[in-house]
Amino acid sequence: MKVRFFEPQRPGSQDVAWCPGCGNFGIRNILMRVFEELSLTPQEVVIISGIGQAAKMPHYINVNGYHTLHGRSIPIATAVKAANPNLTVIAEGGDGDMYAEGGNHLLHAIRRNPNITVLIHNNQIYGLTKGQASPTTMLGMKTPTQPWGVFEEPLNSIAMAIALDASFVARTFMGYFKESVEIIKKAIQHKGLAIVDVFHPCVSFNKVNTYQWYRKHTYWLENHDPYNREEALKRALERDPYPLGIFYIHEKPTFEEQVPAYKKDKTPLWQREPKFDVIKAFLDAKRRL
Repeated sequence: MKVRFFEPQRPGSQDVAWCPGCGNFGIRNILMRVFEELSLTPQEVVIISGIGQAAKMPHYINVNGYHTLHGRSIPIATAVKAANPNLTVIAEGGDGDMYAEGGNHLLHAIRRNPNITVLIHNNQIYGLTKGQASPTTMLGMKTPTQPWGVFEEPLNSIAMAIALDASFVARTFMGYFKESVEIIKKAIQHKGLAIVDVFHPCVSFNKVNTYQWYRKHTYWLENHDPYNREEALKRALERDPYPLGIFYIHEKPTFEEQVPAYKKDKTPLWQREPKFDVIKAFLDAKRRL
């Protein structure tokens, strides 16, 4: 197995901006293994990211990448998949990027059900901007911008996704390499929106949720039926220890399957000849409004 196949073509051409010991390195290794085991080539994969330490992933892995605005990776990923359904598309970012700035897009992506994977690097802190609280920061944690301690209830993104009937919801801890590989493989193979929340430590700005903490405060779901929504929601509401695994699966039509442009013609949009006269007429009509 040649995992190096997905490493940057010029590894020494740029500095890696992650701190030594950062969990993002582990997630990067997990992704490279996933792509290899799924027999994907770099040309077949697109990683869309926003802003943040996690969002730097396209810089450090040899696949197609698109670095967009803060919190805007999901709509771009939806558009890429709609234009070329043959691509494996991953929207990737941190808990701030995805649940704060990008939270609105996540909600509506669940409604649309595009066939993409949303990968959230959840270290429960804003790492790029020096450690202020994120939507998932634990109650009472003191940060540079919350010196009195966080008093806002942390977002339970797993319960939220299940309540909104997302088609695939899972959580893992990057310290469990093999298990994380299997979960993300299943997420990519799932037909529809797959949300995977990945616990990982921020070694510089979160001294509470460490590697040891995650191992001590999590457990793996066993004898769990992911097709039982009520049971999935019950498990999602559990805290300390936090369940890991695939919580919920609901197979349903994808966004691409319901787009009118694909009803009669399955040719990917990017391969079709643009109809400039139609585009011009549309723009002219808008200008007259």
